[in-house]
Amino acid sequence: MARIAGVNIPTNKRVVIALQYIHGIGPAAAREITEKVGIEAARRVNDLTDAEVLQIRETIDADHTVEGDLRRETSMNIKRLMDLACYRGLRHRKGLPVRGQRTHTNARTRKGPAKPIAGKKK
Repeated sequence: MARIAGVNIPTNKRVVIALQYIHGIGPAAAREITEKVGIEAARRVNDLTDAEVLQIRETIDADHTVEGDLRRETSMNIKRLMDLACYRGLRHRKGLPVRGQRTHTNARTRKGPAKPIAGKKK
């Protein structure tokens, strides 16, 4: 089992797919990493040598912000918006959609389950 950026990536999958298990690496970044290291797309993780895994690990460390650092950076950006009390920060603080979606209907993912209102008729 290969361990890259603190994540155990699955051994029986192709390298491009397995790298996407790391938070902060998507399809494009995974393809870029494999091309940079020189691994063909059809290779599986269990076929990689220790040297290739080390090269992948070094490439990710040098070029990409992943896992804990990325999560910390994202949460700090949200906290900064909340401290500024700008519109986006207030929406984060209230737990409402941030990017301009409607809230009269829908928005249940952000607002949580519907709360009944006493005396309201349909």
